[in-house]
Amino acid sequence: MLDSVLGSGTTAAVAQKMNRRYIGIEMGEHAVTHCLPSLEKVIAGEQGGISEAVGWKGGGGFQFLRLGETVFDEEGAINPKVHFATLANFIWLQETQTAAAKRFKSPLLGVHNGTACYLLYNGILGDKRPDGGNVLTGAVLAMLAQKHPHDGPKVIYGEGRRLGDARLAAAGVTFKHIPYDVKAR
Repeated sequence: MLDSVLGSGTTAAVAQKMNRRYIGIEMGEHAVTHCLPSLEKVIAGEQGGISEAVGWKGGGGFQFLRLGETVFDEEGAINPKVHFATLANFIWLQETQTAAAKRFKSPLLGVHNGTACYLLYNGILGDKRPDGGNVLTGAVLAMLAQKHPHDGPKVIYGEGRRLGDARLAAAGVTFKHIPYDVKAR
């Protein structure tokens, strides 16, 4: 059962008492101040609603999760609050159509079907300035080849490039521009 506007949590409470799987979604602190306590009471054995009809005595459990920052803002641009690992997960899924099996901690996200996927974003190269290391230059390409080598084709996402098409082709690089080549699919 999916309740996309959880409200007071009544539908989730009924699902819990009927031993059904459910997902409830609620925005803002209302989820913490109202929904969470309501569901905790149900697990503890709260006897309102359908409890008597279904023989509810309490028990079971649920997970309460908070979503992180959205990848895109209201205008479709990459949210400036998004961290490297979040954008890396999104790009890996976009490039490979597979979920990530690891936490991304380097510009080389991985190799899929013989193509390496790199992301230059939010200082992953060690430069913590907002725009540091996010542009593909000759020096950055050389560093990637040294520290994160791959002999086959490469896809590199970055905020800009200072290399021409011929240089990229010679290096086997397809450059994809952030944010224009990152799609909200």
